[in-house]
Parts: sequence; structure tokens; C-alpha cells
Amino acid sequence: MGVLYNQVADRLQTLIQEGVYRDGDRLPGVRVLSKQFGVSISTVLQAHQTLEARGYLQARERSGYFVRLPAVDAPEPVMHKHRSRPLPVTAREMTLELCADEQKRMVPLATATPHADYLPLRQIQQCTLWAARRGLETLDYAFPGKESFRRQIAQRMASVGVPVTPDDVLVTNGAQEAIILGLRAVTQPGDAVAVESPSFPGILQALEVVGLRAMEIPTHPSDGLSLEGLQLALEQWPLKACVVVTNHSNPMGARMPDERKKQLVSMLAAAGVPLIEDDIYGDLYHTGERPRPAKAFDRTDNVIYCNSFSKTISPGLRLGWMLPGRYMAGARQQKYFSNLATSSIPQLAVAHFLEQGGYDRYLRSARQNYREATERMRAAVARSFPVGTAVSRPQGGFVLWVQLPAGVSGTRVYHRARAENINVAPGLMFSISDKFESCLRLNGGNPWSERIDQAIARLGALAHEEQARSGQKNREAIVQD
Repeated sequence: MGVLYNQVADRLQTLIQEGVYRDGDRLPGVRVLSKQFGVSISTVLQAHQTLEARGYLQARERSGYFVRLPAVDAPEPVMHKHRSRPLPVTAREMTLELCADEQKRMVPLATATPHADYLPLRQIQQCTLWAARRGLETLDYAFPGKESFRRQIAQRMASVGVPVTPDDVLVTNGAQEAIILGLRAVTQPGDAVAVESPSFPGILQALEVVGLRAMEIPTHPSDGLSLEGLQLALEQWPLKACVVVTNHSNPMGARMPDERKKQLVSMLAAAGVPLIEDDIYGDLYHTGERPRPAKAFDRTDNVIYCNSFSKTISPGLRLGWMLPGRYMAGARQQKYFSNLATSSIPQLAVAHFLEQGGYDRYLRSARQNYREATERMRAAVARSFPVGTAVSRPQGGFVLWVQLPAGVSGTRVYHRARAENINVAPGLMFSISDKFESCLRLNGGNPWSERIDQAIARLGALAHEEQARSGQKNREAIVQD
């Protein structure tokens, strides 16, 4: 049913975009559309609700649904073609502030955390109770991971073009630990590692923990890491690893096309530089088929694959895994030395959830939820923020990257919003320099509500005020000159 009503919604949206139905037009009745598309009335109603969430329809009591074209679409952010060099990573206090603020009932637009309403709470509760009754099976040190869980992971990896055995899987406490283990397996303190720019703060924190320097590579908001920029860095610096979120990256939402994934893998293999791939958003594609990871194109066992269920099943489970390949010995050793093993009960519970088919059924609704939520938030930003604001167009995941007009400080918007209990992530968090000072990242993984709507409108008003303030300062500087 979910697939069918999405198809009807997409066809109606195309008719609206092509001008068959114009702004203000009343759509035909549900019975007419039911016959036209050969679907049930309930399917048409679900399609209407989907289009309403996307901002293309407006329901009027006792009158039906009317076309409401979204606000003028915001452009996509531009890629910063900056030149850089490897630099040490130092922690930004605001990263910890954001995590603490999310616990204070602020409007949660900062951390990339899925809303509880979008998680399979009831199913996981049932599977956890099932796992807790497994007796002695729950009490051992599950190193390198429970066999049942590793077997399910091997089956899922085969479905995305990565044939492995359960023995190839190392279970971790989330993807963050997997990335740290991968870095420790292939680098020494002081080494330089290539990362996307802007980059997920957790990756920058991982580099800091291991004592590494970050080489920031420009990143396109749709196509991902600049291969041209990476090639230049490989020629100029002795890089020891490269960390990339290939599918629906955080914060840009970029999905690297397959051809560029192949080029990335072959380029790094030729240079003898391991690729550490974070595929945590791969299952949350919005439409089409599940994008393949770069690991699917690895022919030299040079890709260390990392993933977790933190963005899909539950952040609190802290359950991830990695495929270290030829670096397995080093990764296993680091895992054993750091915390010995990952908790058994979450592994057994999730293995049961996967085996019963619950995960795939849940994902169908989750993908639709995140698609609608991010589209609606994107439309709200375009409607509320100053002209010249650019917003990313993610094909998966649930984060939006907002690039404010020149001269508008994202950091000032962040501080002012925080004072009003609206939590957003300032662009400074996503780089070791200040190059994204005029940017914000928004969490679109929340059910739409009046509270969220008002928060986006207020953020837009703050951005307008900061734009006016910047213009006034410029005028005063001209007068003084």
C-alpha cells in the first residue's frame, strides 16, 4: 500500500508541476481519482496527505483539496573550492553543548537523531524481551560479535553487492567506534587523513581521539567528495587514509554516483591509501533502489566498511559493525583492548528483528517519513529565510545543509536561536576552520508540527535580522571610509 500511494502522489505531483493543475485549482474528487488511477479511495486519500506534507496541496474543510504551489525553490549550496593542508583537529565546545541542549526540551533541530515516532519502538521492545529470555546466551563476552547477528549482517551485505561471511564482520558500539577502530588499524598519531568538507563532526572527533590531522577535501552537495580535489591532495601530501560518507552524507546529504564511487576506490587503491567508508544512511534512501556502497566496487580489499543501526532502529542500542577486510587483525585487537565486546542482548534482539523481516517492513515507512519531513522543511526554509539562502536537496537521510546569504552569520543565528530554546547546528562544527561560518545544519527527522513550523519561521526571521545588521555595518564602514 505504501508503495502504491507514493506512486499516485508522485503522478499527481508531476501533473501539478507540468501545469495540468494550477495553483488554486481544486483537484477532482477522490472517487474520480480512484477510477482514474485504478486504486482504492483510501489510497487516494493517503496520496493527498502525502502531497499536503510535501506542500503541494491544501485541504479545505468540506471543499476538498486545492493545489498550493510551494514557495520559490531555494538553490542548492555551492561547493567551496578551497585550498587546504593537513591540520590538527581540536574539539569545539558547541558540539557538546548541542548534545546537552537536546535533553532540555528545546526544539530539536540540531543533532542528527531520528524522532522516536519514526522508530520501530514496539517491535524492538518485543525483540529485546525475546532476547533477554535466551539465558546463558546473553551472559558471555560476545567477541567479535554474536554469530546470529553477524550472519544477518552478512546476508544484508550480500544484497548490496558485498559478499562476505559472518567471520568477516566485527561488531562495534555504533559506527563511531567502527571508524575509530579503522583509523587506529591503518594510521599512526600525527598522520594526515582526507575527509569531506563540510564533514560530519563525529568523524572529526574520531580523528582527534586517534591524534590525526585532517585534510579537508571540497565536497559537492549532490555528488559528494571532489575526486579532483582528492587527487590533488594525494599528489601533495602523504595521506594515510580517507574517510567518506558515500551515501546521503552528513551534513550535505550528498549521494556519490556509482561511477564516482568506482573512481574513488580505484584512485585510493592505486595510491595505497585505505578508504574508510561510513554507510550509516544507506538504508534511508528516499526513492528508487538502495544505493550500493563503495565497498561493492572494491577489488583489492582496500575499503574498510562501517555501518550501524543508530539512524534506523535506535540510537540508544549503540549497535554497529564493520568489515575491516585485510585490516581485521588490527581492528580486532583495537576492539579487544578498548572495550572487549559489544553487549549481547542488543545483538540478539536486532538479529531476531532482521530474521523475522521486521526491519525491511519498517524501512518502507521510515523512508517515506524522512522524505516527506525533509521536503516539508526545505520548503519552509525557502519560504522563511532571506533571498539568496541555499538549501541542500538530499536523496536520503534526514539532514539539511543551509547556506545563508553572504555576510549573514550562522553562528549568531545559532546563539540567538539557542537563547529562544531552538537548537540548530552551526556550520563551524563541520570543519576545522571557519569556512562554513555562514551555514547551518537542520535535523529534518521530526514529524511536522506547529512547533517545528514556528521554529523554522523564527530562524528565518533571525536570519533576516542578521542580514539587516550586516548591511548596516557595511553602510557604516563605507561612511567612515
